[in-house]
Amino acid sequence: MLDFSKDYILENDTVRLSPLRKEHIKELSVQSNDSFIWNYLIEEGKSFLQLQKYIYHALDNRKAAKEYPFVVYDKTKKAFAGTTRLYDYSEQLKVIKLGHTWYGKDFRGTMVNKNSKYLLLEFIFENLNLERVGFGVHEENKISIAALQSLGCTREGVLRNFIPSLDGEGRTDIVLFSILKSEWLTFIKTELRNKLHIKA
Repeated sequence: MLDFSKDYILENDTVRLSPLRKEHIKELSVQSNDSFIWNYLIEEGKSFLQLQKYIYHALDNRKAAKEYPFVVYDKTKKAFAGTTRLYDYSEQLKVIKLGHTWYGKDFRGTMVNKNSKYLLLEFIFENLNLERVGFGVHEENKISIAALQSLGCTREGVLRNFIPSLDGEGRTDIVLFSILKSEWLTFIKTELRNKLHIKA
């Protein structure tokens, strides 16, 4: 069971994921001042005040047991890289979603994302014992779509006209992906460990 009141720490030699807190606003503001991050997100967080509102909202949702936000720390660069969240959790259905993920430009294209996803998937399937994790990605966000496919996610379909298009004219789709517990245990975990050079 996901306990929203518990402070979970997920880490390996490359990254550490810990509960997002108000104290992280200053460090994350260095990374969030990047228009590219917010192109594909409904929220805004480029300015300090926008980021403050963004983080306060995430923390309020944790108190309401709606979301569990993490801050991601890069141990190699010794700096906070960005944030990610677990949300839409159902203990009864044994499902959850993973998203609201963003990283500063110095951390994109590094091993931070794959290591973070590995730790989160291990936590979801082996600690929380859930059966499914879902992802939703802006149809125009080709980088994130490629990253999810590289993880071994299965594309399930689209939410049509779900979000405004980037040019502000018309609408665009959200692409849906998922990973099942059986897939994680039988091949995705092993493949991801090999990519990250993690010993069994």
